[in-house]
Amino acid sequence: MVITFELGVEDLADTRFALSPLNETVLSLRVLREPGLSALHLPWRRSVLRSLGELDGFDSGLLLSLVASRRTVPDFLTPRPETFAPTFEEELAVVRRTALAVVRRDLLDTHLPDPPPEPLSTALDRALDRAGDAAVRRLRDALCELLRRYWEIAVRPEWPGMRLLLEADMTYRARRLALGGARLLFADMHPSLRWHRGVLHIADMIGRHHVLASGRGLLLLPSVFAHKPAPPLSPDGAPSLAYPCRGVATLWSGPPVVEARALTALVGAAKARLLTMLDEPLATVELARRLRVTPSAVSQHLRVLHANGLVARARDGRQVLYRRTSLGDRLGGGVGE
Repeated sequence: MVITFELGVEDLADTRFALSPLNETVLSLRVLREPGLSALHLPWRRSVLRSLGELDGFDSGLLLSLVASRRTVPDFLTPRPETFAPTFEEELAVVRRTALAVVRRDLLDTHLPDPPPEPLSTALDRALDRAGDAAVRRLRDALCELLRRYWEIAVRPEWPGMRLLLEADMTYRARRLALGGARLLFADMHPSLRWHRGVLHIADMIGRHHVLASGRGLLLLPSVFAHKPAPPLSPDGAPSLAYPCRGVATLWSGPPVVEARALTALVGAAKARLLTMLDEPLATVELARRLRVTPSAVSQHLRVLHANGLVARARDGRQVLYRRTSLGDRLGGGVGE
């Protein structure tokens, strides 16, 4: 099935990117529930499961019941960010204010055509009896508290590195948009995405609907934990799309190892590592993330490499991208292979 977003000229002009720590937290539950979904995240998953097992009174069953068998999650838990980079607490505050009718609807719709699993079904059953809204309110608040504790254990410690990776992807996408418009922007984002005559087609979805942006623009959310494009389940909201970001394979791995002793002796281990990484244009923050050092430390090494003609640089918006020159290729040939 296919979901489509129809975007006018004004909608394309209003297309923007945002970071969402809450969105990442909720999408990570899919990986936690299904280890086969992405082998890249297995080191993270093992560490998180070990930490959660040490928590007293943590209801993992209720938390994982938010993910349906078809891998959908409730829309109200992934609200559309209104700013570029809201904090987790700001986003969770939005969820805490969600109308009770919306909470009930989204939890049921997420699991259709199946009934909600235990223990979620028990809480929803109470919401249909005389307790009504009070039960839904308690459930909403309990889910928010679970997500807050889960964020602290599973995502927050990794968020600085994740954010650098997400920002690097946005820099790349913004450059694609500037060079070739919407067609180039979506061309290599994911095989399920296709841009044609003002309409973004999202294939391999569980539902089928057409959304008119109608001046609301399109919000793009690069994601570490999304294994494929993830639009909202409901067609009623403004168009938004979480998509798999580039470079996830580097997130849980250590910095590259430099093998060539001659190059290391000549320029030092840190600069040699940088040369091995610059096969493609990369920003300082992305290099720092991969090397697990500060951007200022990377900048110092890049200035030396640039001054000696080993790397070239070019400005792309507010960031400077670096790439190995032909001289750097000859000097560092075979390093890291």
